[in-house]
Amino acid sequence: MKKADQIFFLSITVLLLSASPAIAQKVGSTSMQYLSVIPGARAASMGNAYVAIAHGVDGLFWNPAGVALTEGQEFSTAYINWIFDTRQYALGYAVSLGIVGSVGLQLHYIDYGSFEEAILPRGDASDYYPQQEYPYLTGRIFKPYSYIAGLTYAKELTDRFSTGISIKYSHESLYDKAQVYVDSANGSVNTYGDVILFDIGVHYNTGFHTIQIGAAVQNFGSDVRYAVDNYAVPMLFRVGLAADLIGPNSLLLEDQSSRLGVAFDIFQSSDYNQQQHIGVEYEYAESIAFRAGYKLNYDNEGLTLGGGIKQKLGSLKFSIDYSYGAMGTNVGAFGNVHRISLGVGIL
Repeated sequence: MKKADQIFFLSITVLLLSASPAIAQKVGSTSMQYLSVIPGARAASMGNAYVAIAHGVDGLFWNPAGVALTEGQEFSTAYINWIFDTRQYALGYAVSLGIVGSVGLQLHYIDYGSFEEAILPRGDASDYYPQQEYPYLTGRIFKPYSYIAGLTYAKELTDRFSTGISIKYSHESLYDKAQVYVDSANGSVNTYGDVILFDIGVHYNTGFHTIQIGAAVQNFGSDVRYAVDNYAVPMLFRVGLAADLIGPNSLLLEDQSSRLGVAFDIFQSSDYNQQQHIGVEYEYAESIAFRAGYKLNYDNEGLTLGGGIKQKLGSLKFSIDYSYGAMGTNVGAFGNVHRISLGVGIL
C-alpha cells in the first residue's frame, strides 16, 4: 500500500473514532440547529452529496481539506431562504499560499425574523394587562439571531492527499437583551449561548480516472450553555465518493466537451439516524450545469434540483448557482427552500 493510501485510511479511522460519541446521542437532543444547514447552492442541488467534491472556498462549509485545492483566490457568497421565514447569509474567502498551504475565512448570519414578546406573569394575568385580548403578550417585538465566524487551514500532504482543520465561533441570541431576571434563586441569566467548535477533514484523489474520496467531522466541541442548562450541538460526520461517468479521463465515456458526474455520501448526525445523499451533475462546455439529488431516510426532504453558470474572463472566473428543495411529503408542508450562490475566483 502506498504512503498516501496509508495516510488516508489512518485519517478515516481517526475521524470515525472522533465521531463515535456523537452517534450514541438521542434524536432531537441538540441545540444550534442552524449548524446543520450548510450553505452552497451547488451542493444543495446535488442532495448534499458533496464531501468529496468540495474544493477551494466550498471546502470551508463542507470539508476543510478541500480548501487545500484552492486555485489563487476564491470568494463566495450564499443566501438561503429557509423554513419558517428564516434567512441565512454566508460569506467565504480562500487563498492559496503555495507550499505553505491554503487558508480561508467564513462568516454566517442567521435571521429568524420577528417575534411577539410574551411573558408568564405571576397571579392573575388580567392584573397585568387588563386591556389586552391576549394578556400574555406585551406588545413588544424582538428579533433573535445567530452567527458563525471561522478560520480554516489546509494543506496537500502529497500530490493526492490533503487535510484541513477549521476553528469556528458560534453564537446564538434568543432575545434582544443579553440577560433577563428569572427568580431569586437563579438571578439574571444569559439569553444567548456561544461555543468554540472544530471541523476536521481529509480528501483523497485515488488516481484512478476521476474517483475522489472525502470525509469530514463537523462541529466537534463542547456543549453550549443557555441560562442554567447545557445542550449538545449537532455533530456531523460525512464520508463520500465522487467520480465522472462521462468526460475527460472518466469511467465510461471520454468526452472533452461535456461531463457527467455522480456522488454518494453517507451522513451521520448526532441527533438523527444515518442518512444517505445521492447527487448527479451534468456540465456542458465548462459553462452551464444541470444538477439533481436525493436525500434518503429524511422525514421532510427528498428530491433536490438546480443548475449553474460559470464563465472565465482573463484571470477572473465567475459563477452563479441556484438550488430548489421541497420540504415535506405534501407540497408546501414547510415551504420550499431556495438557495443562491455567487462565486468569484482570481487565478
